[in-house]
Amino acid sequence: MQHVPSNENFALVHQKLRARPLKAQALPVIDISGLRSPELADRETVGEELRAACADKGFLYVIGHGIPQDLREAVIRESVSFFELPAGEKSKIHLKLSACNRGYEPLQAQSLDANAPPDLKEGFYIGRHRMADDPMVVAGKFGHGPNQWPDTLPNFQQVMEVYYSKMVDLGRLMMRGIALSLGLAENHFAPFCQNEVATLRLLHYPPQPANPDPGEMGCGAHTDFGTLTFLMQDTCGGLQVKDERDGWIHAEPLPESYVVNLGDLMARWTNDTYRSTLHRVVNMSGRERYSVPFFYMGNPDYPVRCISTCLEDGVTPTYPETTVDKHFQEMYRATYSGIGLIT
Repeated sequence: MQHVPSNENFALVHQKLRARPLKAQALPVIDISGLRSPELADRETVGEELRAACADKGFLYVIGHGIPQDLREAVIRESVSFFELPAGEKSKIHLKLSACNRGYEPLQAQSLDANAPPDLKEGFYIGRHRMADDPMVVAGKFGHGPNQWPDTLPNFQQVMEVYYSKMVDLGRLMMRGIALSLGLAENHFAPFCQNEVATLRLLHYPPQPANPDPGEMGCGAHTDFGTLTFLMQDTCGGLQVKDERDGWIHAEPLPESYVVNLGDLMARWTNDTYRSTLHRVVNMSGRERYSVPFFYMGNPDYPVRCISTCLEDGVTPTYPETTVDKHFQEMYRATYSGIGLIT
């Protein structure tokens, strides 16, 4: 569906939502295929590149990730098919019907910027499927349980489950690179990468309206909760990253890449040596925008205390010790408690 603004004040209304074009190499492009090399020097080279990017903006493009392009395209197709379903069909698997935050999230159900209107997007949440008798579910672990699936899309579940599995593997590979980037052994985060929590989220952004409420946009300015985010986006654009010097800059779609950014847990873990950076989405393309972020979070029981290589002698950590589970409970409550999805 095309949405062409007719209001002559459109440009003025949206002036505050505009961003600078992305300058050459403003966000680095890193080929991580070297992390699969049998040569340590190749793996360490990728680690060095990751360190520079993580300490700068915490945003980068990743290529050489190994996720098949035909699978990526299938995920986008199935996502479009889901969001085109009638509202009544989508509501049958509403997020509120899940005890573990899985399923459909309607338009304007989330407010990532507390100072702006609700986000102009709808979504669908998928996690690791766990039955009611799973020990993690029995123990009451936050965010653990079964997925909900649409019953009118025959290929949807299989495509998403295959993609989810491959993205978990990619998250584990990246954590090996992060370990190298911090001067640690490659397997330092192996316990963190066991029984990990990860969320696959499908997102649909209608075009930005011609007469929005003040501050209304597809996704308000925010930092991500967790460790690593891998974003697959269509060709519409709209992702904007906050640069301390240049203000908001566009992170344009780069074919067959992921935009990867660090979340608050990684910043906390590294005593802010690595950056969790503000970003937002403003869909001014005039088209429906679809994106698929994958949030790699980690083992919920893993203790998060400042990594030793990120502290100079005599420096006290900024943040108290926590666990992955406690951190995410705090973040989800801050985002959703005001609209009744989490109590």
